[in-house]
Amino acid sequence: MATSMRGGGSEHQVALLARHLPRDQFDVHLYLTHAEGELLAEIPPDVKVRSPASGRAKSVWRKLADRWPGTILRRQAAEFAEIVQREGIDVVYDRAFHNTMIAGHPAIKNEMRARRVSTIVSPPEVALPMVEKRFVAAKRRLLADAYRRSGTVVAVSTAAADSAATYYGLPRDRIVVVANPVDVERVRAVAARPSAGIVHVSEGGTMPAAHGDRLHLVCVGRMTPEKGQADLIEAIGRLRGRWPESGVPRLTVRFIGDGPGRESLERRWREMAGPDGSVDGHLVEFAGVISPALSEISRSNGLVLPSHFEGMPNVVLEAFALEVPVVATRSGGTTDLQADSEQPTCFWAEPGDPESLAVSLLAMAGDPDRRARHVVAAGDLIRERHGIEDAIGKIGRILHG
Repeated sequence: MATSMRGGGSEHQVALLARHLPRDQFDVHLYLTHAEGELLAEIPPDVKVRSPASGRAKSVWRKLADRWPGTILRRQAAEFAEIVQREGIDVVYDRAFHNTMIAGHPAIKNEMRARRVSTIVSPPEVALPMVEKRFVAAKRRLLADAYRRSGTVVAVSTAAADSAATYYGLPRDRIVVVANPVDVERVRAVAARPSAGIVHVSEGGTMPAAHGDRLHLVCVGRMTPEKGQADLIEAIGRLRGRWPESGVPRLTVRFIGDGPGRESLERRWREMAGPDGSVDGHLVEFAGVISPALSEISRSNGLVLPSHFEGMPNVVLEAFALEVPVVATRSGGTTDLQADSEQPTCFWAEPGDPESLAVSLLAMAGDPDRRARHVVAAGDLIRERHGIEDAIGKIGRILHG
């Protein structure tokens, strides 16, 4: 189950499972609280997609009742339990805490005969308070109870597993770490699609034109505080006066995505930039939403992930698959994407630290040989630790119990 198919990391992983789970072992159903999103097109036709009934007019009484805390969640849980019973579901894979709150709701624990496999995708001590602004303590208790009743709890990284054990009071040995896989062949195929197939949607207007002899970097993600785009803007500002006069190309950093923080990011860049629109020759572009973003990553000289926390960032795995160098913060599970300190896969920076990001940007831009070594190490990592067959095998065995 997932919230939607709008294109987030968890949604990509759910779509991947829907495509690859062996049909001689599984009859796959997909429950969505909102049956919408671009990734619906990637769900195989044999997958039965289910979602709550929508479009029904609400009575005045129901609208008033929905204002009472927990009412909507209880109704979602009841509707989900009814679907599970009607369809004869044997095991539920609830991915991310929003879905666990529904599938593991105490109001339906006596009705739910299906075993649950719950997946934790981000360190909850950071993710839950940041995403859920209201009733955080109550939701923490609800989730702790739901995870204790799960047949198996899966985490996508050691950081997410360790955080969940502490935050929810779960025995650490009950949490199984299964790293996100990456479908290398599919990623490369999607990235190779002609540019004419890319849909550009930008609240800020048309796409800026490409620039000439520059190092082109991309930062992909929804523009919210935890994604760290503000730190990257400040880091670029700190490059003023520190860039070599020759031999190292200036940066063009393209932000791909939209969100509530976009306006403030654009405003901050205008405050920093000179009359030519640059900071010491470095440029920033706000491209809006581009689909598929993989095409932009593939054509870039590097990906920047400035996040404050991550479970297991799919965008970095995709960059690895596309042989694109990465600058990333040591945020949560991102550090799992390097197996050996002697074989670095990324130019590392500290989360929430613009100065650290600036240093890493300068290091990446000035050392093409090091970039090439990182790409080789990253390719080895995804082949050894993030292969499709291995991950699907692990998840399949867990689902079978």
